[in-house]
Amino acid sequence: MKDFPDMDANKSLKLPFYIKATILLVGLFAFISMLYIAQEILLPLIFSVMIAVLLHPIVNFFVRMKINRVVAIIFTLFLTVLITASLAALIFRQASIFAETWPILLDKLSKTLNEFTHWGSRYFDLNQWKVNRWITNAKTESLTVSGAQVGQTMFAVGNAIMIMLLIPVYVFILLYYKKLLIEFIHRVFMRSDQKRISNIISETKTVIQRYLAGLVIEAVIVGILNITALFALGIEYAILLGIIGALLNVIPYIGGLVAVALPMAVALATKSSGMYAFYVLGIYYIIQVIDNNLIVPLIVSSKVKINALFAIIVVFAGNALWGISGMFLSIPLLAIVKVIFDHIEPLKPWGFLLGDTMPISPVINPIIKKIKSKTS
Repeated sequence: MKDFPDMDANKSLKLPFYIKATILLVGLFAFISMLYIAQEILLPLIFSVMIAVLLHPIVNFFVRMKINRVVAIIFTLFLTVLITASLAALIFRQASIFAETWPILLDKLSKTLNEFTHWGSRYFDLNQWKVNRWITNAKTESLTVSGAQVGQTMFAVGNAIMIMLLIPVYVFILLYYKKLLIEFIHRVFMRSDQKRISNIISETKTVIQRYLAGLVIEAVIVGILNITALFALGIEYAILLGIIGALLNVIPYIGGLVAVALPMAVALATKSSGMYAFYVLGIYYIIQVIDNNLIVPLIVSSKVKINALFAIIVVFAGNALWGISGMFLSIPLLAIVKVIFDHIEPLKPWGFLLGDTMPISPVINPIIKKIKSKTS
């Protein structure tokens, strides 16, 4: 009778590959579905955890100065909210000025596009009437807003406001109960795993702090470069466009492409020559080269070792799952997953796959040589 459990265990270990793959895929599908369904709960909580981890050293600094922990947390949150609100007020002020002149810019941009299509139809021997009809239909579809879309937009804005109000509360609670939460994580696992759990928590905290701090530094540098370049070219709304470009640039590989479209459109609408749009494109390209080859490797990528292939995949997957918020969260969450994989023996190959460390010599070569020497 004592042999039956061992037999059952052996049978469970020797399941066919297609059954194991099916179980894995079904479990993965269920997990992703849960993430999608619970996004309104998870998104503010994940943002709060990352902000709490980022602010934790500042709170500890005030605590070391003999300030009460609750007061230190409140003061740190106050400073964070003040800085964020100041930046939001600056963006809102610039955006309100931009919105007042938007109809004029739109008319100028339409005239510029008409002139460009007229030139393109003659140069490439195209039917100008068909090109104009295609552009008109595209503009009509993009500007047509139904009542349902207005309702969805208002609902999204309401949710965003609720999230913005919830995040400071979550951050305060997470910072206050930090020791309780870490102790709970330790108690969930066995004593033999405590060292590994401590390493995972420590490295995860370090990854989040350094990555988010790196992103803030990168955004500030890119924003200054954008604003300086646009002012040098005489492009209107340089501050607003530069800040938007810096914020979009935080989204890896995709944000930089989107960030250049708006200043190019403004250049086309406000400048007498269309060459200014190409000047903007060229100078943004130079900024991207500096960012990708100097700022990111030194400040951001040195903190998170994720290869470009999976970074691009996970950004698109994050957008499909959670929208723009998912694009922002994709890289730090993938970095946390990599830290966990690197500390669990069966998952170490997956952690290696996510990283950007190229193997000096493949591991399989010595094995093949050993097999060949035995057979010979």
